[in-house]
Amino acid sequence: MKKLKVVILTLCAGIVMAGCSNTAKGAAIGAGGGALLGAVVGKIAGNTAVGAAIGTAVGAGAGALIGKRMDKVKAQAQQVQNAQVEQVTDANGLQAVKVTFDSGILFATNSSTLSASSKNALTQFAGVLKNNSDCDIAIVGHTDNTGTDAINDPLSLKRAQAVDSYLKGLGVSAAQIKSVDGKGSHEPVADNSTAEGKKQNRRVEVYMYASQAMIQAAEAGTLQ
Repeated sequence: MKKLKVVILTLCAGIVMAGCSNTAKGAAIGAGGGALLGAVVGKIAGNTAVGAAIGTAVGAGAGALIGKRMDKVKAQAQQVQNAQVEQVTDANGLQAVKVTFDSGILFATNSSTLSASSKNALTQFAGVLKNNSDCDIAIVGHTDNTGTDAINDPLSLKRAQAVDSYLKGLGVSAAQIKSVDGKGSHEPVADNSTAEGKKQNRRVEVYMYASQAMIQAAEAGTLQ
């Protein structure tokens, strides 16, 4: 078992460090142990809660097709105004897309009311989500560490809920949005001791990841 873990972690490192496309990474993940490897990669990426509950390993061919599809999803998301777009790995070891909106763009300080300027970006983004209706969605709000958890935890959730409600109002299916959560200040991505770091930590993240329907289509070889 120890040797298996070493092999898995070595493969994970190779995937993370390699500058390859989602297609290649998807195939490597599928060939490297499916759900077992996925759990390791997902934990490293911090996205263990993001991923369809499939219960079985995904094969190399299906992983490659999902990776190719996520390349397209990422390219579409990169056209959205004020969006930071990244490739990430979900809890199944499959490629996913994370879109981050700076809360300074979305909200005024200590507010969960969407700003007028943010609505253009979210309107664009809603189009991406509707064009990729076989992607599941998770929305997560975050704050910096100013104030207490009693303030930050509900504020981060309210901000995620505001994004959720606005996207649904634009026609994004409620069934597509699988989770809406707030993490308060507990998962910073930058140094809270600086103004710039605090700004980066005040954010809403939207994850687009393979649904069961997408995985089944990939396994059947019909995913485009």
